[in-house]
Amino acid sequence: MLLSAIPNCNSRLISPTVNQEKGNQRDETQWVNPQRQIKFLQRLTPSLFAAFVALSPIITPPGSYAEAIDVQRGASLFGHACIGCHVAGGNIIQPGATLFLKDLQRNGVDTEEEIYNITYYGKGRMPGFGEMCTPRGQCTFGARLKEDEIKLLANFVKSQADQGWLNIGNGGD
Repeated sequence: MLLSAIPNCNSRLISPTVNQEKGNQRDETQWVNPQRQIKFLQRLTPSLFAAFVALSPIITPPGSYAEAIDVQRGASLFGHACIGCHVAGGNIIQPGATLFLKDLQRNGVDTEEEIYNITYYGKGRMPGFGEMCTPRGQCTFGARLKEDEIKLLANFVKSQADQGWLNIGNGGD
């Protein structure tokens, strides 16, 4: 029997079934126990909620189309340049240097400008990604980012830190 979660006009839940009588198929509507239907929906709700969160925008919906594009570009840059070490805002190399707001504040890196500077020039074990990053040993050996890309990235990281990296699927706090 298929269960349908769509109520009819009488607010009762129905489910179509197919009965066979002497070789002929006939569609019938069969009433389903509403308590059974509610239990089914209660089991389905966590999965639906998880899917909604996963498919929702990465941060609070932006106010304009241009802002939405910037958010997507920032998220994409993060996915290419940062996620290898900073999965869901964490830090797999140096646990005390996560991108969560409390660690950013403790480490004196809680503004977009400070995040930009560290992303551009690097600090400690984190390499710099700026086009003019020096000294060479402190900078990434991979592709460098343009200034506007680092600004988008810093904005994305700051906004995610402010929100606790909630929609990235983290296991942190």
